[in-house]
Amino acid sequence: MDFDLIVVGSGPGGYHAAIRAAQLGLKVACVEKGDVGGVCLNVGCIPTKALLHVGAELRGAKSAKEFGIDFGEPKVDLGGIEAWKQKVVGKQTNGVKMLFRGNKVTLIEGEGRFTGPNEIEVAGEKHTARSFIVATGSRPASIPGFELEEGRIIDSTGALTIGDEVPKRFLVIGAGAIGLEFADVYHSLGSEVTVVELLDQIAGAADADAAKELRKALEMRGITILTSTKVLGQKKGKKGTEVEIERDGKKETLVADRVLVAVGRRPNGHGLGLEAAGVEVDERGFVKVVNDHMQTNVPHIYAIGDVARAPLLAHKAMKEGLAAAEHAAGKSIAYDTVVPSVIYTDPELASVGMTEEEAKAAGYEVRVGRFPLLASGRASTLGVDSGVIKLVGDAKTDLLLGFHMVGPNAGDIVSEAALAIEMGATLEDIALTQHPHPTISEGVMEAAEHAHGRAIHIANRRR
Repeated sequence: MDFDLIVVGSGPGGYHAAIRAAQLGLKVACVEKGDVGGVCLNVGCIPTKALLHVGAELRGAKSAKEFGIDFGEPKVDLGGIEAWKQKVVGKQTNGVKMLFRGNKVTLIEGEGRFTGPNEIEVAGEKHTARSFIVATGSRPASIPGFELEEGRIIDSTGALTIGDEVPKRFLVIGAGAIGLEFADVYHSLGSEVTVVELLDQIAGAADADAAKELRKALEMRGITILTSTKVLGQKKGKKGTEVEIERDGKKETLVADRVLVAVGRRPNGHGLGLEAAGVEVDERGFVKVVNDHMQTNVPHIYAIGDVARAPLLAHKAMKEGLAAAEHAAGKSIAYDTVVPSVIYTDPELASVGMTEEEAKAAGYEVRVGRFPLLASGRASTLGVDSGVIKLVGDAKTDLLLGFHMVGPNAGDIVSEAALAIEMGATLEDIALTQHPHPTISEGVMEAAEHAHGRAIHIANRRR
């Protein structure tokens, strides 16, 4: 065999797997048909968060008048924003290349296709390995009738390039993380933003209370959100793209300068020749069988990340990549962990564990604690008067089952709850843990106290 392990795809899951396997002494190669770092580093997580930061700085400059500081009207240099975004991306992708070199991971550039259970062909050359990890990620999903057209109908990749001017009217189809984050970016830059969602709430997988709180905050900023709304079709009109929608049984037309299709992603399981290796792939593109070690139905071929199973999140792929690499190296390990999720809008929405509805459906007697950030001293100093922290617990055992937050730095604070769930912490454990004051995170402690009717800064229900 040429290698002990070949990883197909260098996104977050793939490069984590390749590096960990090399650390464990395996001879490793990583196959990449595009840019090193995959979707996340090049056209996903990293550039999107760079643009969100630009939007936050722009809003901060405008709102500073409330604090007694007047910067004047900010000037937006779209070329400068693009250059800075690419600088951030370049730093991250070059970092992965350096890590490959430092860990002696061989980078094989080109599109890989399996020609047998132990062989893959890349750019006309065949390479063999004892084990493989498939980490080919996903691509944006599409809607029939909304074929991409540069500058008019775009997907998440197209939305990353703002162009020569900010569109006056920006329409987003889909109110998941991707749609909401781009709604935030373009609204911050000056677009009139409308978000259309088929479901009756935004952030469909989120706890209902958290989704309502985020919606309220975004609408207060001026973003129009239409839920329970179906998109019927589109056509190019004299004044822009005319999108026909239906809500409350009535049809109407929205006109936009740019339309973002953000209705989810599709796994890249097809076109890899996996059938030649005996690996089963379903009609959607997911690898059919993935066990706790991330093995497919062919034991020496692993699948991780978006191509393996939901949720389609980079940090889930990273952990799965580590588990697959260690198992391939002969370690006794399995993937078994809760998966936090974050929507990086302003405010952020972060969750981990069960929603209140999921806990009830699972048969738990639910105990809920809430803390509105309106009652937080630290939130007041930040000029924040909305947001909530919600804890879902088991009334019988007091175990923490879920955490849901809308507010500043929610994406950082959720890690506390993830650790608490992993360690089997109770609401009482969280309430007894001293949190520094004044911070946003002390709201987690207060929410735990509220679950027991002992919150200090808000009214309590009798227990």
